[in-house]
Amino acid sequence: MATFLYRLGRLAFRRRWYVTLLWVAVLAAVGFGAAKAPAAPDATNSMPGIESQKAFDLMEERFPGTEADGATARIVFVAPDGQKITAADHRKAVDMLVERAAGGPQVASAVNPFQAKAVSKDATTAYATVTYKAAADDLTDAAKDRLESAIEQARDTGLTVEVGGTALETQPSAGGSAEAIGVAIAAFVLLITFGSLAAAGLPLLTAILGVGVSMASIMALASAFGLSATTGTLATMLGLACGIDYAVFIVSRYREERAKGHSPQEAAGLAAGTAGSAVVFAGLTVVIALAGLSVVGIPMLTKMGLAAAGAVVVGVLIALTLVPAVLGFWPNAVLSRRARRSGRIKEGGENNGGSRWARFVLRRPVPVLIASVVGLGALAIPVMDLQLGMPGAEAKPTSTTERRAYDDLAQGFGPGFNGPLTVVVDARNAENPKTAVRTIEERIGATEGIVSVSPARFNSAGDTAVFSAIPSTAPTSERTVDLVKSIRADRPATEASTGAEFEVTGTTALNIDVAQKTQDALIPYLILVVGLAILLLMIVFRSVLVPVKAAVGFLLSVLAALGSVVAVFQWGWGAGLLGVETTGPIMSMMPIFLVGIVFGLAMDYEVFLVARMREAYVHGDSPSQAIRTGFRYSARVVVAAALIMMAVFSGFVGAGESMIKMIGFGLAIAVLFDAFVVRMALVPAVLALLGKAAWWMPRWLDRILPRVDVEGEALSHRAATPQAPQDTKATKDATPPRLPPRDPPGRTQGRSSPPSDRRHPPRAARHAGAALSPYVSGTELDRRGTASAVGVGVGGRCRRSVSASRAHRAPATEHPRSSSGSPA
Repeated sequence: MATFLYRLGRLAFRRRWYVTLLWVAVLAAVGFGAAKAPAAPDATNSMPGIESQKAFDLMEERFPGTEADGATARIVFVAPDGQKITAADHRKAVDMLVERAAGGPQVASAVNPFQAKAVSKDATTAYATVTYKAAADDLTDAAKDRLESAIEQARDTGLTVEVGGTALETQPSAGGSAEAIGVAIAAFVLLITFGSLAAAGLPLLTAILGVGVSMASIMALASAFGLSATTGTLATMLGLACGIDYAVFIVSRYREERAKGHSPQEAAGLAAGTAGSAVVFAGLTVVIALAGLSVVGIPMLTKMGLAAAGAVVVGVLIALTLVPAVLGFWPNAVLSRRARRSGRIKEGGENNGGSRWARFVLRRPVPVLIASVVGLGALAIPVMDLQLGMPGAEAKPTSTTERRAYDDLAQGFGPGFNGPLTVVVDARNAENPKTAVRTIEERIGATEGIVSVSPARFNSAGDTAVFSAIPSTAPTSERTVDLVKSIRADRPATEASTGAEFEVTGTTALNIDVAQKTQDALIPYLILVVGLAILLLMIVFRSVLVPVKAAVGFLLSVLAALGSVVAVFQWGWGAGLLGVETTGPIMSMMPIFLVGIVFGLAMDYEVFLVARMREAYVHGDSPSQAIRTGFRYSARVVVAAALIMMAVFSGFVGAGESMIKMIGFGLAIAVLFDAFVVRMALVPAVLALLGKAAWWMPRWLDRILPRVDVEGEALSHRAATPQAPQDTKATKDATPPRLPPRDPPGRTQGRSSPPSDRRHPPRAARHAGAALSPYVSGTELDRRGTASAVGVGVGGRCRRSVSASRAHRAPATEHPRSSSGSPA
């Protein structure tokens, strides 16, 4: 694979115009397809295999025409303190509002609260229901304006009027200015990391192009495959995240190869062959995690997972082709400003922050390991009290009219009024359907926790009935969950005595069923994803313990992140700091989303960091030295990638919706734990304690698993003989120029001529010394474009020159290991 990707990187660099035009043509083609494709269908909440969905399907079958998904508006009226809503003047204001609303565009019906007996027992609160012929997204501005105008007129009379339902529902924002600040922070982190605007902008540019291709493809295929507008949400998020990470890794390795003295084209090929291999396998782990969402059994999640997997594949392809092509246009622009000005390229210094941190961990592996495990374990404790659900209007900010309407109804009619249970009775096999339905009504009404039961409504055939049961507790309360389970547990006896069958549905029951289904699927999903990832990482690292360590570290970070989410959004710890006004159950999809997204990013960081350690170990480093090498070259990239993702995800915390806050906080804190605690602390500590055993694999397993050259062993001979490095100010094209001739005797540009053997050592020795000497950390380029290797020690001082004889002997002192870890 390394050889193939090396050739691909060189080809993309050399044929940069063709590659760039190809991607532009792809974007134009899918964009044209998206523009001409039929509109995407509306999002469906179909949940096969749960009781609530079966009841909904039965209602659509037995009550044709009543399943219309038209928008609704529940208008809540509250009289001033000490007054009744039934007073003549208040009643007149309510009647006028209902009359005006009924005459609005697209209105199907408007029910007066006094006729429908929708007045609270204390006569302080009432509600009217307005139903529209069109869905909420299809309502015209005229219809909304007519309703809002009627509401304002009623408020002018002194009544408190709030609106719930979907007609005027406030659409959640993704973060607004906070999200823009997050993107700005991401760009700033890239600029600090690379010291170049071009290096900072290149990953962002290519990632945005990849997201554009992915989203246009989703829109073009939406009608054919039933993809809704929400399908691309996860694809956008992960396509951007992984696209930035992969491009950053390629650019970083390109700069490193340039520092070793390779020409731009050769450096691009080596970057694609080494870092590109890690990108391919990191992308595969993400695709596995996303495709694994299909095991949950929720069609919406399956489509979102597959769409996001396609976005990640596009990100990998762009990193392997378009990034080298763009580097071909501006081979020196991605270098730091200091390198461009001085002509001295230095990357991955011996004593940088990554190597210093690695030495710290290697000196204290046991304390670091214990602190990491204990800290993450403590943060994971709240997971034991995890409650899943789907927060509704009660989770919205109090500044929204939907939240105030919810609170007014709960106060006037009881907390359970906002989450009624819908009971569907199939009395087709009963001897007397009406008697059977009446019996079921009485038994459910007598259940502890039920406040009231509405009269049953039969279909035209008289064999199916529907009625509502109002719980005494709120929709998100655990007591409501127990109530639904109790009604269903008592069902067999009731059905046996009546001959009729019934099922419990409604929004509350649906949320309970979805939460249970998601919770049941979480463990199989984890087993599938983690198991396949361990197998894939075994192929990459030729090790048993390294993949197991990676999986355990991921589980620790995910559990700690979930525990933090529970502590903040369910228990309320620090909720005020994030602007969370109401605590409650955690969104049902949150654990699945968290596992899928964080697993992908965690495996990115694992492969980027440990692949470099593996490469150093295979090429002759000791286990401890390989850890230092991996951190010296990859720690900065991993830290930068993690900070970028944290900045982007943290932008969602600034949103007004509690669910969006929850997603942003959970993803940001998970990346923090995984990148900075697991990958930066736990991983080197475990590898330090394992030593050579970390890279052990049984011979029989080594023979079975396919071999993939991720470390770039096939490219080691190319790395040992780099092309003549070039003056960064003169490098313009893709092909490395030949070295200029030596100065004629006596012409040294104003300087005394040094001995020829010192100033101009043999070319091969000069190149090999620049690449292999352990004292060389950079290449100093003189003004004429010639290169001389400069020996720089750990402290940055020149220690000694690299002689030709030393350079020729250098390869013989190395002991490269085979891919199985034994000396070659």
